[in-house]
Amino acid sequence: MTATTEKKKSSSPALVNESGAIRRAFSKLRKDRIAFIATLVLLFLYLVVFMADFLAPYSPAWYDREFANASPTPIYVIDAETRQPSWPYVFRYEKKFDTDSYEYRYLPVEGEKYYLQFLTTGESYKIGPFKGDLHLFGVEAPARIALLGNDINGRDNFSRLLFGGRISLTIGFLSLFIAFPIGLVYGGISGYFGGRVDNLMMRFAEVIMSIPSLYLLISLAAILPPGLSSTQRFSMIVMILALIGWAGLSRIIRGMVLSIKNMEFVEAERAIGLQSLPIIIRHILPQTASFVIVAMTVGVPGYILAESGLSFLGLGIQQPDASWGNMLKEAQEITNLINRPWMLMPGVLIFIAVLAFNVIGDAIRDVLDPKSTIRQ
Repeated sequence: MTATTEKKKSSSPALVNESGAIRRAFSKLRKDRIAFIATLVLLFLYLVVFMADFLAPYSPAWYDREFANASPTPIYVIDAETRQPSWPYVFRYEKKFDTDSYEYRYLPVEGEKYYLQFLTTGESYKIGPFKGDLHLFGVEAPARIALLGNDINGRDNFSRLLFGGRISLTIGFLSLFIAFPIGLVYGGISGYFGGRVDNLMMRFAEVIMSIPSLYLLISLAAILPPGLSSTQRFSMIVMILALIGWAGLSRIIRGMVLSIKNMEFVEAERAIGLQSLPIIIRHILPQTASFVIVAMTVGVPGYILAESGLSFLGLGIQQPDASWGNMLKEAQEITNLINRPWMLMPGVLIFIAVLAFNVIGDAIRDVLDPKSTIRQ
C-alpha cells in the first residue's frame, strides 16, 4: 500500500463526515420558514443594491438645490379632472415662499402632468464591463420624482439609498475575506504546535484584541489628510476592521484544533510523513467548517453596524458619497425626525439586514450543533 493510498484512507472519512454534516444541515435549514424568509430578504437586498444603477432614477451625484429637503413626490393614479383611473403621473413643483409661515414650500403647478415612464433612458452608468443609460422608471424634465424626498443638498434620497447599500452591505464580506483566513491559519498553527509557540502567538492575539477599534479609527481620522477620497476611506475601514477582528476568531479556532490534532487521522498523516502546514490547512481546518459558517453569518452584521456607526460619526464614508450610516446622520436632528420621517429609512434597512443575518446565523447554529435545541 502506497503512502498516497494511506493518506486518502486516513483523511477522507473525517472530511466526508464534515461535508456530509454541512449538506444535511442546509437541507434542514431549507425547511425553516423563518430562516428561509430571512434568506430571501437578504438576496433581495443584495440584488437591489447590485442593480442600483438601473433601479435608481438618478445617479448618486445628481442634485437640484431648488428641491432641497423636498418631501416625497406624490404619484397620482386618479385623474384630478375626470376622477377616472389614469396612468401614474406627477406634477411639476415650484419652490415658493410662504409669507404666513415664513417658510419655503413646494407647490404643484396644476395642469402640468408628467406621466411615469418605465424602462426610460437617463443618465449613463457602468455595471462592471457593461455600459448603459436605461433606468427602471423616471419622468421627463423639468418634473422630478423623489420617492423618499430630497436631502439638504437636493439629492434624491431613494437613489442614494440604493447606492449607499452597496457600501454598507459589502463591507462585511470584504472584511471577512481578510479577517477569516488570517484567523483560521493563525489559530490553526497555534493550536497544532502548542507549547511555547501557542503561548507566544496567543499573547500577541490578546494584544490585538485589547486595541480599542473606535479610538484607533478616531486617531487615524485625525491624522489622515483631509483630501482622501471615500474609496480610500472605505478601504481603510475594511483593513482596520479586518486586522483587528481576526484575533478573536483565532482563539476559538485554536481551541478546536487542540482537540482535533489528537484524532487518529491526524496521527496517521504524521506517520506517513506529511508536513505540518499541509496537515493544518488541508485536513484540520476543514473540520472547523461548521463553526466558520456560523461565525461568518454572525460576523457580517457586526461589520455592517461598525461601518454604519463610523460613518454616522463622520469617520467613515464622507459626503458626497453615500452609505446608510452617513445618510442616517442627517436624521439625527429632532426637526427631521418629526417633519421628515422618511429619512429614517437607512436605519430601517440596517435593522432588517442585521436581523436577517442574525436569524440565518441562529438557524445554522441550531442545525449544526446537535446539543442545541432544534427549532420546530
